Amino acid sequence: MATFLYRLGRRAFRRRGLVVLLWLAILVGAGVASSAAPAPPEDSFSMPGTESQKAFDLLDEQFPAASAEGATARVVIRAPDGGKITDPAGKAQVETLVADLKAGPQVASVDDPFTADAVSGDGTTAYASVTYKVNAMELTDEARDSLTAATDGAREGGFTVETGGDAVVAEQEIGGSAELIGIGVAAVVLLLTFGSLVAAGMPLLSAIIGVGIGISAIGALGSTLELSATTSTLAMMIGLAVAIDYALFIVSRYRAETAEGRAPEEAAGRAVGTAGSAVVFAGLTVVVALAGLAVVNIPMLTKMGLAAAGTVGISVLIALTLTPALLGFAGRKALSRKDRKAPAGVRTAPAGPALGTRWARFVLRRPVTVLLTAVLGLGVIAVPAAGMELGLPDEGSSAPDTTQRKAYDMLSDSFGAGFNGTLMVTVDARDADDPKAAADAVGERITGLGGAAAVTPAGFNEEGDTAVLTVVPKTGPSDTATESLVHDIRSLSGGIETDTGATMLVTGATAMTIDFSQTLDDALVPYLALVVGLAFLLLMLVFRSVLVPLKAALGFLLSVAAALGAVVAVFQWGWLADVFGVDQPGPIMSMMPIFMIGVVFGLAMDYEVFLVTRMREAYVHGQSAAESVTTGFTHGGRVVAAAAVIMISVFSGFVLENDAMIKMMGFGLAIAVLFDAFVVRMAIVPAVLALLGNRAWWLPKWLDRLLPNVDVEGEKLHRELGDTPPERPAREPETAGV
Repeated sequence: MATFLYRLGRRAFRRRGLVVLLWLAILVGAGVASSAAPAPPEDSFSMPGTESQKAFDLLDEQFPAASAEGATARVVIRAPDGGKITDPAGKAQVETLVADLKAGPQVASVDDPFTADAVSGDGTTAYASVTYKVNAMELTDEARDSLTAATDGAREGGFTVETGGDAVVAEQEIGGSAELIGIGVAAVVLLLTFGSLVAAGMPLLSAIIGVGIGISAIGALGSTLELSATTSTLAMMIGLAVAIDYALFIVSRYRAETAEGRAPEEAAGRAVGTAGSAVVFAGLTVVVALAGLAVVNIPMLTKMGLAAAGTVGISVLIALTLTPALLGFAGRKALSRKDRKAPAGVRTAPAGPALGTRWARFVLRRPVTVLLTAVLGLGVIAVPAAGMELGLPDEGSSAPDTTQRKAYDMLSDSFGAGFNGTLMVTVDARDADDPKAAADAVGERITGLGGAAAVTPAGFNEEGDTAVLTVVPKTGPSDTATESLVHDIRSLSGGIETDTGATMLVTGATAMTIDFSQTLDDALVPYLALVVGLAFLLLMLVFRSVLVPLKAALGFLLSVAAALGAVVAVFQWGWLADVFGVDQPGPIMSMMPIFMIGVVFGLAMDYEVFLVTRMREAYVHGQSAAESVTTGFTHGGRVVAAAAVIMISVFSGFVLENDAMIKMMGFGLAIAVLFDAFVVRMAIVPAVLALLGNRAWWLPKWLDRLLPNVDVEGEKLHRELGDTPPERPAREPETAGV
């Protein structure tokens, strides 16, 4: 592989104009396709095989008119202090509001609060439910503007009016402050690392073009493949971080090769052949981890993973082709000013050992102390993860200043905490002797459980063989009492079927959360087996070792556990909530653990490959195990640290987003990279390698013969180019402290 990539890098360097034009043409084409495509859909949850999904499927089949998937809006209106909606002025305002809502484009129906029993008990608040003829992604700007105009008009006279529902969900903006913050910090870090504006600009330019192509492609295919705006944001978050890192490593290796006196074209070829090989395998581990989310069998999670994996794949291709092409234009300008002034092939002597060198030597002298300190520290931070509570995002988790959150709070205050978490019980009585009696029996037994504030009478379909009952819990959607109520209702199913012949299914916000969490729990072990297994094989190919991939996987488990502990402490327990802008601590988003496992595993293997590949390269070229650790940190420690800071900065920028899911993802990924790069890879890895000595690079001979030699460390390439140092005698086992 190293030889192929070496030739690819030289070819891209020579034909730099053509390469740059091709990538720009792809970017423009993807951008045009994205701008011409319909708006992306809103986030939606679908969980094949779960009871909640079976209930929705039954509703689609038996109540086609009611389940046409039309967008909905719930307009909440509250009278001024001291007044009531039931007063003449309040009634007049509500009648005007309902009339204005009915006059809007694409509106199918509007429920009058006074005829739909949608007025609070104290008479101060009411709500009107609006149903549209099309789904949320097909709503026109005129329809949304009409809804806004109706609510603005209803605010006259001091009335408070807020709106919730998928018809008013704000579209996620792409290219906002989060991305700008990440790019700005990355620029500063790159400038400090390279000491050259040209060198600092190339990774940024490569990343912007690569991520631009990936996000534009997602936008172009969004309506066709139902890729939501959140999918684009997460793909940008991950793609931007890895794209800068991949280009950073190739540019850094190019500078090292140029400083050794090689011509720019030769240096670019060697950089792509060596560092580029690490980029390929690092990218593969990320792609495997993200694409592997498909085994969870939750469509939204699958699409998020595949979209992000596609963006990472594009970032790898950009790094391998566009980066050497840009180096062709830069030449020696990619070097720092001091190195440019020095004669070709002459390195400027550093004042003393690099920080990475000094740190590696420290760890080699005290491996046990460093290892125990790092493991215990991460273990303590991981403790809160044991108390993690999972849930699904709803309007109650929106930012406090949004109209959706205000409407949610108004409904909870006026109609009870359980109003925003109503449960829907479907009764399939097609096999029952008396469908009405079966539905009545369900209602009576649910009422007898005592956890419901109200159970509406059964509503039947046209055939009269399927009914729906709405259950309003006494407690909120995320309350443990509501979860217990769901389990209690579902436990009635067996008795109902035995006594009446009817089948009962429960769905709703809390029921979906329960099913969603259970689905993720069931998929966790198969997912870990698939992702860790495939990545383990990839790392064995890279390092020709059994113990190094094993150490990498165990280190990842430590970092992800600590990251989840930090997420629970901040977003669930509320520690430092004001610092991170967490307005309402609550349950952790259900998909967060498995999504973090996938993403963090891929990113963790990035740093493992980049750092340890340089150690492996030194070891293959004759250095001792201890010397190779020092060499790896001397040449790669600073660059890996810079790459980690860049990635942390990119992810941290998304903590400023209003979207609760994006905020939590940004924080979780940033803290995970911090733990993995600076604790696991910078402390635990060298400590373990110091303790293992030569045994770290052990591979059974039979397995060595079976595994193809992909030559990631460039041994064949160096031999072909005639600069491989003579082989040393067989090494004796080493111990720590050499």
